[in-house]
Amino acid sequence: MTRRRRQAGGGPETDRSSQVYARLRDLIVRLRLAPGARITETDAAGRLGVSRTPVRAALQRLTQEGYVVVSDSGRRRRPVVAPLTREDATELLHIVAEVEGLAARYAASLNPKLRAQLGTELRRVNEELRRAAQARRPDANQVFELDHMFHRRLVEAAAGSRLLSLHEAIKPQAERYGRVYAAALTDEISTSVEEHAQLIQAVEAGDPDGAQRAVLTNWRNAAARLSHVIDAMGERGSW
Repeated sequence: MTRRRRQAGGGPETDRSSQVYARLRDLIVRLRLAPGARITETDAAGRLGVSRTPVRAALQRLTQEGYVVVSDSGRRRRPVVAPLTREDATELLHIVAEVEGLAARYAASLNPKLRAQLGTELRRVNEELRRAAQARRPDANQVFELDHMFHRRLVEAAAGSRLLSLHEAIKPQAERYGRVYAAALTDEISTSVEEHAQLIQAVEAGDPDGAQRAVLTNWRNAAARLSHVIDAMGERGSW
């Protein structure tokens, strides 16, 4: 009986903490909480309409995952939204490359019918991405969303639950960089489109090595392109 009471009492609190975590993470990823912005339990609780307890648990999780860092300010340690730095961008994109590389490998190992269907879907999105980037006045947000859709569809097509969880944990952190620097990266999208085309060909051909290599190339080159942009435009939220 005691065990049941503890489980029943802990369930709602755990759910509330997960909800607060998801809401705070979304605010960070969508830049409504800017890089380097200070986060206090009191302010976050008031903003989300909850008590400080689930906020505290959510901040601990966000810190573990790298969305939040703790800065030393005199005698006090203050949680702040993780800054956007060149070093962090390179690490994140290289990690995403490895995770999506496995997904691409699995996608190229699907049966021929599923590979053909996936190839058709990816080619359609990639063509939309190409047209969006070549528009007279490219919409950086549209370009970003189409590129995100391309990679997400690849992962969802073949990744298992563990790989999906890893991707869900790390990819949104990389998205912050895409949202901040998207306009400056639009001119480089044509190169990425060509890299995507190599990936599609490898998937359709049932070439796991080629598909994995194509994704690694795409993300590693993206990391290099982003590094150049950050060097030119500066880091965000560093202290």
